Amino acid sequence: MIQHPIIKDLAARKTSKGYDASKRVSQENMEIIYEALRLTASSINSQPWKFIVIESEQAKSRLEATFTDNNIYNRQHVSNGSHVILLAHNPNYTRGDYEKVVDTDIANGRGNKAEKERALSKFSFAESKTDASGSNGNWTKAQVYIALGNALHVLARLEIDGTPMEGINSKRIGEAFKEELNGFECEVALVVGYHHPDDINAKLPKSRLAREAVLQIL
Repeated sequence: MIQHPIIKDLAARKTSKGYDASKRVSQENMEIIYEALRLTASSINSQPWKFIVIESEQAKSRLEATFTDNNIYNRQHVSNGSHVILLAHNPNYTRGDYEKVVDTDIANGRGNKAEKERALSKFSFAESKTDASGSNGNWTKAQVYIALGNALHVLARLEIDGTPMEGINSKRIGEAFKEELNGFECEVALVVGYHHPDDINAKLPKSRLAREAVLQIL
């Protein structure tokens, strides 16, 4: 195996199947995770996301109530994990949304007002991903997964466990957190915490397909 800190971090990272409810992630480390999410790259720097952190017992109870039927087995992660992050995307990202990004760029010195219209022209790419009804959720949802991958790498570096969950009920989450989501949709969440000593997955060796099966150099 390549002997580099990044590779060692990723080789040690495993998706937890059971969390130790007695262990909490420090506020200092959570702040690092939050900032890493904020700094994530996105197509045309669109940032079409919202990250809702489930930390309090009250918020956890609201989220737990959304797990039913096929997703019921994931409810324990909400109960026992330290935090859960709902990664939500804007399913109807507009030119107005992108203008807020461009205005922020200008305020941060990445352009000037005279060049604003030229900067806004990049929104044409988003328009190419938008259907007649104004929906571009397939595109914005893909950006959220860039943030998820970034967060998993940061967790590995911090030696904190994480579990990505698509096994959630997006509709029920939308209803339970309607005010917080404000039109955004959540189809994936990330549990953050420390695995329980009895977590079987933590004891198993890392397993991935061979490099030759997934990598081709031309």
